[in-house]
Amino acid sequence: MYKSYTVEEAQRKMEHYCAYQERCHDEVIQKLKSLNMIPQAIDAIVIHLLDNNFLNEERFACSFARGKFRIKHWGKRRIINELKARNISKYNIDTALKEIPAEEYLETFHLLADKQWENVRESNLLKKKKKVMDFLLRKGYESNLVQEKINTIS
Repeated sequence: MYKSYTVEEAQRKMEHYCAYQERCHDEVIQKLKSLNMIPQAIDAIVIHLLDNNFLNEERFACSFARGKFRIKHWGKRRIINELKARNISKYNIDTALKEIPAEEYLETFHLLADKQWENVRESNLLKKKKKVMDFLLRKGYESNLVQEKINTIS
């Protein structure tokens, strides 16, 4: 049997959900749908969360970009694509990317590329370059950066 929630119960639940970790609008709406809330209730709760600063898309985007860069070492392309997939506005994506210092970004990129170069066990130089290049592109680094690094690394 489904547990049904009153708007107040769902609202309290969502306040905890948003206070625990930054969330984007889509995540909150999906969660409310999973609680079987009607569209009018979803709208009312989202407005309440926005008004009381539990939900802030710009804050979410900045936190997401910082975290994925510092912890998972993602490049800007991947971060942009992941934020777009969560329906984050271009303005908020641009703001989030400013959270990543340019020198730290390049330093992380070079360390990651060098580490990957050491770790790839491949005797054929072309295959090794391809593997490292694919890895860096999957991580979301810009193709011109990757190309330059691959040309200087060997």
